[in-house]
Amino acid sequence: MEKTNVAGSRLTDTASEGYTDRLRRLSGSRWKQVINVQAPYQWNLRRLALGRTLDIGCGIGRNMLSLGAGSVGTDHNDHSVAYCSEQGFEAYTPDDFFRKVSPESTPFDSLLIAHVFEHLTAEQDLGILHQYLPYLRSGGRVVIITPQEAGYASDASHVEFMPFEKVAQIVGKAGLKVQKYYSFPFPRPVGKVFKYNEFVFIAKKL
Repeated sequence: MEKTNVAGSRLTDTASEGYTDRLRRLSGSRWKQVINVQAPYQWNLRRLALGRTLDIGCGIGRNMLSLGAGSVGTDHNDHSVAYCSEQGFEAYTPDDFFRKVSPESTPFDSLLIAHVFEHLTAEQDLGILHQYLPYLRSGGRVVIITPQEAGYASDASHVEFMPFEKVAQIVGKAGLKVQKYYSFPFPRPVGKVFKYNEFVFIAKKL
């Protein structure tokens, strides 16, 4: 969720210190540390070889561990941004990013938008793409990750379910070319019961 405001309590919640604390608690659960449940998702990002990436809606920086050198995060929650900075990542609120970073400076190889689209409407998601695409180099990739049914139902701050078909419509309106999409880490039907199954959608800037 970036820059564009949404009326109602859901956005207010995701911008709060409590939301950041929730992300930290979930990531720091002992069983998740023992099993290292993030390993498959980190591997998936690394194998995409995204290069220098702009992580839009970076949260507490969980994905930034697996991105290329020089990657930058943005998030509308200033508490999450502060936590990312404490972890050694370069992260900004959207206002700070747009003020400090010029599209003419070294462009990014990729945009990563993970678990953001479902928090907004399709129209607002398109607005996010229009805001950040100038920072992506020609031929660069946009990777959009959204939860499947069980994951979508697990978070009250989710606004609109974003399967492949809906994401394809959004990126098409943004002038991007669809490259591939797949279900991860398990086949698509598993997403109805396993809340960590994801839609992964990759498009290219022409």
